[in-house]
Amino acid sequence: MIPKLHYISQGKTAQEHLNNIQSACGSGAELVQLRLKNYSESEVLKTAKEARKITAHFQTRLIINDHYQVAKAVKTDGVHLGKNDACPSVVRKELERWQVIGGTANTLEDCEVLIAKEVDYIGLGPFKFTTTKKNLSPVLGLAGYRAILDALQTRTPIIAVGGIDLKSVSDILETGLYGVAVSGAISQNFNSIGEFKELLNRAPIQDQVWTPNQKK
Repeated sequence: MIPKLHYISQGKTAQEHLNNIQSACGSGAELVQLRLKNYSESEVLKTAKEARKITAHFQTRLIINDHYQVAKAVKTDGVHLGKNDACPSVVRKELERWQVIGGTANTLEDCEVLIAKEVDYIGLGPFKFTTTKKNLSPVLGLAGYRAILDALQTRTPIIAVGGIDLKSVSDILETGLYGVAVSGAISQNFNSIGEFKELLNRAPIQDQVWTPNQKK
């Protein structure tokens, strides 16, 4: 099953991203997304190779944001595609079957398109305003999540993303979402990973049986 907690890397430099990934893995992160914006693909490739060494040591899954060719070259556990990135159906032909593909969504229509293209999970957000991402899509909040999930009735894991902290987790899970992706709150306190995992694992949510590339 895909982990319910995703750590999205932060840092002012590539090395800071790596340092934070090291700290996250050391604190128990089970899945890390390397998210390098405004870097060349060669820089992303170099950083991904180093990140892979770190995550392999801790047996942590590594997802690459946007750059599916890097995910292919480094043989990471998968790729996360933004709304303006390559089509998941095209990327699926490039990657191994065991590599997962996640996609970003902000609306019900976005989710339906991604499900039709058989992504392995969806990052749905933003939950609330965040400075982590530029050109932020409309904030969804709890009401937005409930409306989308009620309409979808899908088994595809839906991960909440965008401005999430420890105080948000229980309310988010009560909407029926599968898990959360967190950046800032974890980067500021890596010890919080244990608290996030505890909340996610004990919350009374409906279980979703998940295997890579399952039919939705």
